[in-house]
Amino acid sequence: MSSSTRRTVLAAIGTVTVLTAATACSSGGSGSSAPSAGPAKGTITWYANQFGPTGTDVRKTLITAFEKANPGITVKLEQAPSDSDAFRSALTTQISGGSSGFDVYNGDVVWPAQFGKAGLALPLDKYLPASYWKGFSSGLVDSVTYNGQKMAAPLFTDNAFLFYRKDLLTKAHLPVPTTWEQLQSEAQTLQKDGAVKYGFAGQFDSYEGLTCDFTEFEADAGGQSVNTAGTKSTIDSPAATKALSYMRGLITSKVAPNAVTSFQEQQSESLFTSGQVAFLRNWTYAYADSNSASSSKVAGKVGIATLPTFAGQQGPGYSATGGWNLYVNPHTKNLGASVAFVKWMTSTVAQKIIATQGGEIPSNAAALADPGVQAANPAYPIAAKNKLRARPSNVAAYSQVSQGIYSNVNAALTGSASPQSALSAANKAIDQALGQGGL
Repeated sequence: MSSSTRRTVLAAIGTVTVLTAATACSSGGSGSSAPSAGPAKGTITWYANQFGPTGTDVRKTLITAFEKANPGITVKLEQAPSDSDAFRSALTTQISGGSSGFDVYNGDVVWPAQFGKAGLALPLDKYLPASYWKGFSSGLVDSVTYNGQKMAAPLFTDNAFLFYRKDLLTKAHLPVPTTWEQLQSEAQTLQKDGAVKYGFAGQFDSYEGLTCDFTEFEADAGGQSVNTAGTKSTIDSPAATKALSYMRGLITSKVAPNAVTSFQEQQSESLFTSGQVAFLRNWTYAYADSNSASSSKVAGKVGIATLPTFAGQQGPGYSATGGWNLYVNPHTKNLGASVAFVKWMTSTVAQKIIATQGGEIPSNAAALADPGVQAANPAYPIAAKNKLRARPSNVAAYSQVSQGIYSNVNAALTGSASPQSALSAANKAIDQALGQGGL
């Protein structure tokens, strides 16, 4: 999800018993292969923007629980800017200037490579063993890896889902689609029957959100925009052509409105909640919004499922990885306590708090699979089934690479370029960005 448009998931909040332990537990086991980061005691500062419901501050709940489990460590909370661009600018200025004013900080899911190359984040591999990283939901560790090093630990995630009009599907005796081809066919059936004006809406505007949408379609077709090493564009491929041709076909077939090429999250959701769309691709919060009796015309009529995939592919479709990570300031004066904090914050105990009180999808696989956690939000059981695919954030020039993707993909969607020519142009733009590098 685009960091500038990310919204908090308002989960059903229940009473949570905060579990404590004599020592901090990692999500993937303690292990013994990683060298010590030093004594886990003293005071550290956590530089973090607020997440979760605005009426409470789950960060303070987490700090209290951590300090109880780690009596030798005190955590000071420093408020970070709520705007992601301002936050990123503040981090860049302070850390590049050698500041040790904070020890651990929150950061967007697309920052690991950028911050890793610029020396703004401490690689965590040597301080957290291999067993630790196995505790995260599949696909998340890829999103924090740069040049083979893990530059952050996933704090919480956001996923994309398929939201659908369950009332319309029931009336038409149609199943929830599991392939994109099936979705298009069912959408056309509902439109032909006069049940709904449009079949599908997503985020097809020329902006970061389109990089997310295209990443999912491309992954479903078996492709990716940049190679695993982050050195070369691979977007000009048969898989990407299939994905982009399908997306364009949604528009030319009138399943999606022509205006979808200017839709971001809000516009696509508004069309859905007004009752004009059968299927919506959007982020977790759209479920609560669409079922809000005060603002949605389809409240109580909306279902949630994993995104479809293309026919012939196994399992559900891919979701682009969203969310936020925990990074360690390379200038920290208290590395041992900082690593202990990161380790505890990604443990099952902390992640249950993040899920049930913070309303965010936990990054810890065991926490996400917990029945109590899954009962807190209808999206969580679906998220546990999701296949995650990181945007090409394994490159330091991610912003330029993303622009090369969304600007050219949008050109094909509007019809000003063919899918083939758009992907050729995107290929050149990405390779040029990779050659330049930088933040």
